[in-house]
Amino acid sequence: MPLTRSAGAALLALALASVAVPASASSTAAAADDVHYVALGDSYASGTGAGSYSDVACTRSRNAYPALWAGANDPASFSFAACGGAKIPDVVSSQVGELDQDTTLVSLSIGGNDSGFASTMLSCQYSTQSACERALATAGEYVVNELPGELDSLYATVRARAPHAEVVVVGYPHLYKEGGLCIGGLGSAKRTAVNRGSDLLNATIAGRAAAAGFTFVDGRPAFAGHEICTSDAWISGTNVHPTAEGHESGYLPAFGAAVSGN
Repeated sequence: MPLTRSAGAALLALALASVAVPASASSTAAAADDVHYVALGDSYASGTGAGSYSDVACTRSRNAYPALWAGANDPASFSFAACGGAKIPDVVSSQVGELDQDTTLVSLSIGGNDSGFASTMLSCQYSTQSACERALATAGEYVVNELPGELDSLYATVRARAPHAEVVVVGYPHLYKEGGLCIGGLGSAKRTAVNRGSDLLNATIAGRAAAAGFTFVDGRPAFAGHEICTSDAWISGTNVHPTAEGHESGYLPAFGAAVSGN
């Protein structure tokens, strides 16, 4: 089924209906000595691009928001399973095994790689506007028609393995500032198209998270004003991933505000 204007609008409505989490909220809390925290997901959770890696193969960074939250809150246990490049099947096969009956908190960021993030960005960075838009349209069809069912299945697995956990699903930021010049970056039309693709992806994730009874953290307001092409970017223009500052000042406060009791 092709992506339709009405389908896109419906998904965006889901995103707008989700609870917004203020990026300025405090990320620290009293010692969480009864919290058993597991961090799942892809490179946006593992901290690719944030440096100070504890696991180079998975680009797990000590500067990533899961590690920062654990360091600030001292949970009873912390398992950092997120891995750069992960797709939904990888989370199922290699990450959810960290969950159990004792898990009380789960963070999860996934879906970008499944929708072809890397190849789409290459098309937009190095090909024409029309090629960029075709790549985004192909990704959009997957996001509308296939990703919802795959997320439903994953979320059901997470809930089954961690029945008592609070699950926080973390979305993706807009990558680019829209409008104006971006020296050495994408043209204005491409930047807008990429951000619209992010809107559709986030809307799908937000909708399925809500259906599963999970909390959705929107990465777009968390990084607003700090996208690529801004004067204080928290996303690297080289690898299009959050920097260490992006994790500390963007994702961490938003995640911390979403966790019960913060």
